Amino acid sequence: MLENIVLSRVLFLDIETVPAYPYYNQLDERFKKLWDKKAINLLKAESNSSSEATPELLYERAGIYAEFGKIICISTGFIMDGSFRIKSFFGDDEKKLLTEFSTMLSAHFNTVNHYLCAHNGKEFDYPFIARRMLINGVKLPVLLDIAGKKPWEITHLDTMELWKFGDYKSYTSLELLAALFGIPTPKNDIDGSQVRAVYYEENDLNRIVTYCQKDTLTVAQLLLKYRGEALIKEDNVVIVG
Repeated sequence: MLENIVLSRVLFLDIETVPAYPYYNQLDERFKKLWDKKAINLLKAESNSSSEATPELLYERAGIYAEFGKIICISTGFIMDGSFRIKSFFGDDEKKLLTEFSTMLSAHFNTVNHYLCAHNGKEFDYPFIARRMLINGVKLPVLLDIAGKKPWEITHLDTMELWKFGDYKSYTSLELLAALFGIPTPKNDIDGSQVRAVYYEENDLNRIVTYCQKDTLTVAQLLLKYRGEALIKEDNVVIVG
């Protein structure tokens, strides 16, 4: 199936998210109560959770939930004329970056012959983007507007799902798969757990964008490995805009 996909019609992507507010005490009373309920359920589901854990301490995790977080960067990449071109949409204004991303999708990746590809995209990236678009009043582009579609009509690729081969027992990180397949990745100075602090405390969004772009390239390299094809050379990676 993968061999039949035209690579120039695939948009690779990765997103970075943070809690909607820097700290728990900045939530208004309504959302504070709603987060408290969420946190209690999280604690109940974790048998090894610390007795000292509180909704306030757990708020650092809020960025992975579309109802309590926001997107600060979407990095995209596509293969064209032998090069891999990366375009990122980022900033403090989530609605603006989502609108720009949606406009790009609608203009260039807008038919049933186009694909999205992300690592754990079906569980995280695609639904998170779609939910935040609805919250921000941004019209869903064709590839994300999946309501009523049959499974085979949804052209979402997921490099983690492809690795499972039907095994749903575990999560396999992009970092581990890159190591397994010998995909060279530049040493990152941050990881996903540090994004909130880098954004809110260090105010270094550019650092986060660089991290997001590296993951987008790695997703593309991994799909190429799945297809038994040569990796994209560093000299053929182009940052656009």
